[in-house]
Amino acid sequence: MTDIAAFPRMSYPRPLAALKLIKPVTWFPPMLAYAIGCVSAGAPVSGQWGAVLLGIILAGPIVCGMSQAANDWCDRHVDAINEPHRGIPSGQIPGRWGLWIAWAMTALALIVGWQLGPWGFGATLIGVAAAWAYSAEPIRAKRSGIWGPGLVGLCYEGLPWFTGAAVISAGAPSVHVIVAALLYSLGAHGIMTLNDFKALEGDRKTGLRSLPVTLGPERAARVACIVMALPQAVIIALLLLWDRPLHAAGVAALLLLQLLAMRRLLRDPKGLAPWYNGTGVLLYVAGMLVTALAIRTLGGAI
Repeated sequence: MTDIAAFPRMSYPRPLAALKLIKPVTWFPPMLAYAIGCVSAGAPVSGQWGAVLLGIILAGPIVCGMSQAANDWCDRHVDAINEPHRGIPSGQIPGRWGLWIAWAMTALALIVGWQLGPWGFGATLIGVAAAWAYSAEPIRAKRSGIWGPGLVGLCYEGLPWFTGAAVISAGAPSVHVIVAALLYSLGAHGIMTLNDFKALEGDRKTGLRSLPVTLGPERAARVACIVMALPQAVIIALLLLWDRPLHAAGVAALLLLQLLAMRRLLRDPKGLAPWYNGTGVLLYVAGMLVTALAIRTLGGAI
């Protein structure tokens, strides 16, 4: 295990390294999920654009960015094996600056979340707590290939969706919203499993039991594909049950395209996991939007 002290030290973080620490590319799923939640609420957003934009910023740059900083700090020894060029192990973010950035963004998240009322603040508390529980001892949920991806999937998709709907409607979302958000959160477990492929070597050496480690890349990829596809199949069935056949057909078409992408992924799971995360995930999120548009037409009943 490589210690952070072995790398060259600086007095302050390099600005570009600090930006990379909070990984802007990871912000978009929760930002889109929050926006999708606003769409699904069925309430008019006119006069509430401030809450929409503030929630999107909170879900992405602030809470998701904070979670990335916390994860990189807690994973600095693993990253020294997997990705030694990252800011903390490379010394571009020296000393405890990674931790201080994560703490500062935690405080900022709570301040901003307070502006979104009780539903927004409560969701922010849950998201912040989950981010630290995922990465930090003594819980460190990421040690498990089951609980770790499940927690991230819930916070990346389900929690922002629920929060957006709750903030816009100023109350508890409908059961339609809750069921859809939970199903897409379950499917996101598979997306997060594919994300673990890039850390395979370091996870093995440091005892993190991700599914690619415990099952091997091929079996883990098959499990991830099944986990992603099954909740969407349930969504299609529910949309038909809710008398929304056109929306069901739209989600089915997007799922078919994902299945074709999965077929290619399974030929070389380790090599093609990044490719799938850039293609299949986009189709997955598009299905979320189609589902939200259907739920919006159902009203707040049930």
